[in-house]
Amino acid sequence: MIGFPLLLIPLAVYNIIVFLMPGVSFADPLIKLTLMSGAEWQVTLSDILLAVGMLLLLLEVIKGARPGAKYLTDHLLSLIVFGAAAAEFLLWPKFGNSTYCLLALLALVDFLSGVALRARRRVAMAPAAAVASKRARQAEPLAAEPQFEPAPVRVSAEPAPPAAAPSPVPSAASVVESVLPGHPEPKLAQAAVPSPELQPGGNPSPDTPQR
Repeated sequence: MIGFPLLLIPLAVYNIIVFLMPGVSFADPLIKLTLMSGAEWQVTLSDILLAVGMLLLLLEVIKGARPGAKYLTDHLLSLIVFGAAAAEFLLWPKFGNSTYCLLALLALVDFLSGVALRARRRVAMAPAAAVASKRARQAEPLAAEPQFEPAPVRVSAEPAPPAAAPSPVPSAASVVESVLPGHPEPKLAQAAVPSPELQPGGNPSPDTPQR
């Protein structure tokens, strides 16, 4: 939305008074105020217009300081207002006084302050944009890495096969025999078989003499 140039209000009031109310004087006091010091302050129409112009200039600066405010069209309108006020001050005799000159200067300050704030905002936004782009470039490799999901584990309804029986542990004797292969095996004692001659009722040998 295009912002309305607020400095146009006191300039328009001045033009209305000059063209439509020629008998009104800007130097005649409208209000007389007695201060605490006892002095009498005479407020004229020109003083009121200048005070209103200063307050509106303050509002214009506050509007221009907000983020995203003051488009290029707003600056162009402020420049047009200042150009028209300066032309009236230089070309028309009724506008050639200090009051209108100060109002034109307020319009110029409005234009220059808007341009300065816009340039400062661009300078401040440039580092922020550079930091944001750098972070985006750093985040791209992380996003490009493929991520593998673990395969789902299938649970079978069949019972698991019985575990194999553990192999028997060899005894200590077999271990010793395998380590000492040259160990002599024990020999069984042969039983003495008696001679048939000595057995009772046996047949004597023919070589043996009879008694």
